[in-house]
Amino acid sequence: MPSSPNRLTWMKSGLFWRTFFMIALMIAASMAAWVASYRIIEQTPRANQIAAQVISVVTITRAALTHSAPDLRRELLFDLSSNEGIRVYPLEESDRIDPPVNSRMMQVIEESVRGGLGDETRFARAVNDVPGFWVSFTISDDEYWLMLDRDRVEGSSGVQWLGWGAVTVLLSLLGALMISGLINQPLARLTAATRALANGQRPTPLPERGPAEIRETNHSFNQMVDDLDRVESDRALVLAGISHDLRTPLARMQLELEMAGLQEEARAGMRSDLEQMDAIIGQFLDYARPTDSARFEPIDMTALMKQTAQEIARLPDVLVTTAIDDNATIQGSPIDMTRIVNNLIENARRYGKKSNDNYVDIDLACRIDGDKVILEVADHGPGVPEGEIDRLLRPFTRMDQARGQANGAGLGLAIVDRIVKRHGGKLHLSNRSGGGLVVQIVLGNAKKRHGHFPS
Repeated sequence: MPSSPNRLTWMKSGLFWRTFFMIALMIAASMAAWVASYRIIEQTPRANQIAAQVISVVTITRAALTHSAPDLRRELLFDLSSNEGIRVYPLEESDRIDPPVNSRMMQVIEESVRGGLGDETRFARAVNDVPGFWVSFTISDDEYWLMLDRDRVEGSSGVQWLGWGAVTVLLSLLGALMISGLINQPLARLTAATRALANGQRPTPLPERGPAEIRETNHSFNQMVDDLDRVESDRALVLAGISHDLRTPLARMQLELEMAGLQEEARAGMRSDLEQMDAIIGQFLDYARPTDSARFEPIDMTALMKQTAQEIARLPDVLVTTAIDDNATIQGSPIDMTRIVNNLIENARRYGKKSNDNYVDIDLACRIDGDKVILEVADHGPGVPEGEIDRLLRPFTRMDQARGQANGAGLGLAIVDRIVKRHGGKLHLSNRSGGGLVVQIVLGNAKKRHGHFPS
């Protein structure tokens, strides 16, 4: 039974990435809109709050310096610097001043502070190459600088915002990855199970857990697989019973035919009819017979194809050409592989003769292509109309008009296609350029996969 799809399989699916990027884009857009809205809405109130804080600090500092004894001012300034992070310096005309950053928030702060301290208040981002938030004030006729740490005024920096945004985006992407996986993994399981069922294999039962929709879908699929298995078993049982019931009177008719006093010409004709009926019954049995993948074993297709070529080369109406690689190995049922090769040879013998020829020219090929083994059986007959090639694989279909009249139930290629699918392979039909039909079978190379024959 095929295993359930692994994580990489469903992560490579187009729907998974489409869902992931859609969710990620929506999350990123929502985050960008939220950040922009927050900064716009929060900017003015925060600027007014900072301005009020600056006005309070300047007012309290000026009052403390004005009302303190001159011999205690040095100690007061030291306490303000060490405990509150507030430094006071005399303002000199020679000071090198770097103006504040021209931003909307800084404009609001300056406007509010000037409204509280006076229009002559000056601001700086650095004075004499010392960074900070500098604001001027006066005591009597003397001017001073009051410096605050820039972090107390500017708040979060762009780097901090970028870091927080990166962490949030990363968490959002992980969430989108999980959501996409939860959505797409059940679909990937269902797709793999459907593909296995189409290839004639019984898929692993889908887990009947999770959301109600997934449970109901998986339950319905599992029920469908069980129903198909019952139909398959019933069909095989019915066909086997019919074939058995028909072969008993056929055997009796053959015995009576041999014992009847008939002319040899009439006897040969009746014998041919009975043999044809027996062959058709055999085709029914082959088509209905199930394939047990648990009993697959290594098959040396090189030896099988060479033996087949030797056998058909002894037939008087066959010319065979071979191109067979060494060490071509697959995992499967030897009986089934022999059956499909024989069916293809018989199909080529029936339909592959050129007009006015008494023999059929058959090409047998077996080659290794990477991890695949490719089998080809081709004839040089009239071929098949391009629009009718797909019909050849349908049960009970015979292309008599395209390939010449012949006897049979129309199950030869249908049996081949059924067996190939149960072996996980692919069957291709095409017309060759010089005339004739090419049947190509692609199977897995067991030796390439495993490196050796299992004992």
